Amino acid sequence: MKYFLIAGEASGDLHASNLMKELIRHDPCAEFRFMGGDLMKQISPGLIMHYKETSYMMLDVLFHLGKIFRNLRKIKVELVNWEPDVVIPVDYPGFNMRITKFASSAGFRVFYFISPKVWAWKQRRVFALRKFAEKLFVIFPFEVEYFKKFGMEVEYSGNPLVDGVKDFQHSFKGGNSWRHEQGLDSRPVIALLAGSRKKEIQSMLPTMTMIAARHLDYQFVVAGAPSIEPEFYRPFLEDGKVKIVYGQTYSLLASARAALVTSGTATLEAALFEVPQVVLYRTSHLAYSIAKQIVKIKYISLVNLILNRDLVLEVIQKRLFSQTESELSRILDDASHREQITEGYKDLKLLIGEDGVSERVANRMVELIKEEKE
Repeated sequence: MKYFLIAGEASGDLHASNLMKELIRHDPCAEFRFMGGDLMKQISPGLIMHYKETSYMMLDVLFHLGKIFRNLRKIKVELVNWEPDVVIPVDYPGFNMRITKFASSAGFRVFYFISPKVWAWKQRRVFALRKFAEKLFVIFPFEVEYFKKFGMEVEYSGNPLVDGVKDFQHSFKGGNSWRHEQGLDSRPVIALLAGSRKKEIQSMLPTMTMIAARHLDYQFVVAGAPSIEPEFYRPFLEDGKVKIVYGQTYSLLASARAALVTSGTATLEAALFEVPQVVLYRTSHLAYSIAKQIVKIKYISLVNLILNRDLVLEVIQKRLFSQTESELSRILDDASHREQITEGYKDLKLLIGEDGVSERVANRMVELIKEEKE
């Protein structure tokens, strides 16, 4: 059968490539065409366009509208000419919502994998998803109830991060060996996950390094974002007291006693590694005021959002240094508080489910396509 996938960023490339591997297992005759990245290229030669050709920061989009629309047209032409059995958009809602509408209107089946986070903002997209996506494969357990309220076909097979973490843990040599390889000393490690965008890093990393200066018995290590050049980090780390590693986020988390984490997927990754964390976030006053009006969620961390309760402290906008430093000290010094957080992580893992997520999603997709053909 023929599968047409669209992934528009590095995380989508990872999850789509894992899905493709499993689709081949359940459908040995599987053929692929896709917009994606290097990981997907390793599975199949069917690359139409690399996601880097469509990746622009929000302000840059206005200056590249012509190219963006040309890319959309190219994908649409390839889709119609190739006539796949199913179109699988992977996350990346700005681009993929347009593809979803087009594909459905052209008569193709659409299975949306990692659905847009419409429960947080842009809820109006729900109605387009309901109309144009035959099936949603969601990655957070609370999404099932949310989408079913709108009468949508939803399936939850777990979160693909679980697979990635388990695969890593099978090959990891251990924290002591990793620290030695990275030239770190014997002090316990505190992981600093300051975000993947420059504005996030500029806003969060200075506070994190100030906190590091209060805890000299620990070594603080930044997880460098792969999309950010090393030169960008240098002004924040000039005194050499805070180290940085690249492409080593899971090794860092696996070796860490605690973490300071900018909100996002990293909060869930820290939880899967059972690292007690403080979640912090700050943006401009204008952006924060706008966000308060349009964001419809109670929590900013996926940990608290999935559990639907306060497990890890979220420090937002005000008193960033004092509240974060106080909570980190408590995590490091209060064994019962650490245990409370790690016990909460166990509840989180039960809600998310076991590994084998990509395998279960692929199996279900193949089943659905075969049912239609029979």
